Amino acid sequence: MSSDYRLSTLAVRAGQVRTHEGEHCEPIFTTSSYVFRSAAEAAARFAETEPGNIYSRFTNPTVRCFEERLAALEGGAACVATSSGMAAILGTCMALLQAGDHVVCSDSVFGSTIALLNRYLVKFGLGVTYVRPDDPEAWRRAIRRETRLFLLETPSNPLCGVADIQAIAAIAHERDILLAVDNCFCTPALQKPLELGADLVIHSATKYLDGQGRCVGGAVVGSQQAVGRDVFGFLRTAGPTMSPFNAWVFLKGLETLELRMRAHSQTALELAKWLEAQPAVQRVYYAGLESHPQHALARRQQRAFGGILAFDVDKGREGAWAFIDAVRLMSITANLGDAKTTITHPATTTHSRISAEERARAGIGEGLLRISVGLEDVRDLQDDLERGLAAVARV
Repeated sequence: MSSDYRLSTLAVRAGQVRTHEGEHCEPIFTTSSYVFRSAAEAAARFAETEPGNIYSRFTNPTVRCFEERLAALEGGAACVATSSGMAAILGTCMALLQAGDHVVCSDSVFGSTIALLNRYLVKFGLGVTYVRPDDPEAWRRAIRRETRLFLLETPSNPLCGVADIQAIAAIAHERDILLAVDNCFCTPALQKPLELGADLVIHSATKYLDGQGRCVGGAVVGSQQAVGRDVFGFLRTAGPTMSPFNAWVFLKGLETLELRMRAHSQTALELAKWLEAQPAVQRVYYAGLESHPQHALARRQQRAFGGILAFDVDKGREGAWAFIDAVRLMSITANLGDAKTTITHPATTTHSRISAEERARAGIGEGLLRISVGLEDVRDLQDDLERGLAAVARV
């Protein structure tokens, strides 16, 4: 489908190829393998001299529709769908790096990303240096001769820090280093990292791309060479790929992506402003607030500020847990990007597998709470937050 169409149209239409049945909704191709019309055709497919389906681990029409649609939304030449967001990060590293290479990574990324790098990939000879995401010169200083990849998440999880994608991309490209940006919090509805100079975009499709907490999946978007050839080659061999059913669910999620992200952002901004005025709240982390240190940058590189906000409450872990236990509407779960608002304590959930020193460096304290703002009425959510604040006061 032509990229001349606008995002909301691409989110509904891109990637679909109707079968002879004339279906309006994309079909789910639940088959493990495909029948060839001749031995010659089978040989040509396996030799990759002729396009077509071979085996659903790496070629499936429903998955391909999702890949082409997400690539269109991000403005990338190729997309590879994976079994989870972490599989997308693993596939990127395994395909594009080798023993002796070095990665510069933001110190404010999802805890499992740090665990993957520090506990597993370093065993295969990969070097990693962590830097502040909001200091471009720190990225420059961390470069070594063997640096091959910058890994960035913006806005960051859970403190909503915003990094200058354009500036970091320029530094990376001075030394032929690839920049991969985790765009999970914003999605292409709010931010286009490839347009800002990134080489790769990584997604946990589990989050906003689905939008209703139904399925687990991930994706990598980028050039035909890096993604369509290299990342696809690893996924084809290793197999952490997306199932046809999950791809079909994510296709339905993409259709409402822009509408949902606009609604999430509007409610989150209203709640962030309200929380900032509460005496039991020490600090609110949300780029839509003028008090946020990267507010101006976020206004430049994002269309809106997203549905994730975090805040510190009084009395540390005791206060934070009392707050969580007092809510009645919000779901106590570590997932995010759902139509239902969720709340979690990052220090003991999403970032519990990293060390106390790593949490401290990332600014994740014991009194920090993270909320993924859903689609409920903002007044009902505010009432629930008041229950939590009242519980903190009683501690």
